[in-house]
Amino acid sequence: MDNIAGTKSSLTWAVHISVAVLVFLWLFPTLGLFVSSFRTADQIATSGWWKAMFPAEQNLTLRTAPPATQVQQGNLYVIEGNLFEDESSEATISVFGISSRDIDAFVPGDTAEMRGGERVTVQANGDYRLESDVEMEGGRGERVFVTAETPPEFTFQNYRNVLFDPSNREGMAKAFFNTLTVTIPATIIPILVAAFAAYALAWMDFPGRALLIAAVVGLLVVPLQLALIPLLRLHLEWGIGKGYVGVWLAHTGFGLPLAIYLLRNYMVGLPRDIIENAKVDGATDFQIFTKIILPLSFPALASFAIFQFLWTWNDLLVALVFLIDATGETTVMTKQIVELLGTRGGNWEILATSAFVSIAVPLVVFFAMQRYLVRGLLAGSVK
Repeated sequence: MDNIAGTKSSLTWAVHISVAVLVFLWLFPTLGLFVSSFRTADQIATSGWWKAMFPAEQNLTLRTAPPATQVQQGNLYVIEGNLFEDESSEATISVFGISSRDIDAFVPGDTAEMRGGERVTVQANGDYRLESDVEMEGGRGERVFVTAETPPEFTFQNYRNVLFDPSNREGMAKAFFNTLTVTIPATIIPILVAAFAAYALAWMDFPGRALLIAAVVGLLVVPLQLALIPLLRLHLEWGIGKGYVGVWLAHTGFGLPLAIYLLRNYMVGLPRDIIENAKVDGATDFQIFTKIILPLSFPALASFAIFQFLWTWNDLLVALVFLIDATGETTVMTKQIVELLGTRGGNWEILATSAFVSIAVPLVVFFAMQRYLVRGLLAGSVK
């Protein structure tokens, strides 16, 4: 009965489940990256991102106020305050210690005697009282090791450090705009060139057209790495091998075969009557191309624009080869993130924020234009 017209195949549910699993596998790490980008370093170190909405138990090393703040009360010298920097914090201390070897020696309310004779009493909310029979000396406060349950905390400080703090090496604002400077022209230029070439290969008769189409198909399988060194040597001879012009031309050359192939297949599938009627009315090839073909080919143009934008935005190899710059003035985001992995490998909050900033723009572009993707990829497959 499954083969009767109008009924769904028994494989339909399997297809739906497979698609759902693939979507989940794609969204799961992206969501984790997004959540981690708003968490503090301590939270990331103590719990996974899926626990971000729940309280977390953390081992913290805190300090009392420095001796300069002590006051004399009778025969005692006393320092009082709260161990947490933010006294309004809702963290709750479960145990504390005065030695890194025994961080759970005391419970809130107990009084611990330190090596110098000072006595400290810590409460569950972080309030403490440090007292001594003699005047305390030194420039820093005493260390107190606490185990505290902290409430969920989210912050925009990671994004401020990454994007807007010029004093930090991880500032990616310049790398962000450098990537836009590379990506936008490297997406527009091949589309413009490929659109003219695709129209000529689809609707204009001239000698060698079939050979050109075959050459375009053949170039689709040429590895990018095969052409890097010869192309770089050519760019250096022309004097464009160390700037944006060289990387624009490189991305254009590597993207043109697919662009011409997609657009040509789409344009061939357009109704011939429209073009013939336009020629009868006296329209030139350029007028037909700009006023008829381009508007009708928007799905294919958008489809390639998505691919080219994503490839160029996420590219590292071409940027390393053609953007030779020791000062960092033309560093793109992919290269900047690689440098962060070496210099800030332990700062997961910075890495997570930088990575999400890097993928945010491609996500926006993809979801804004994804409805044209399938239509463009299927161009020419059905007559």
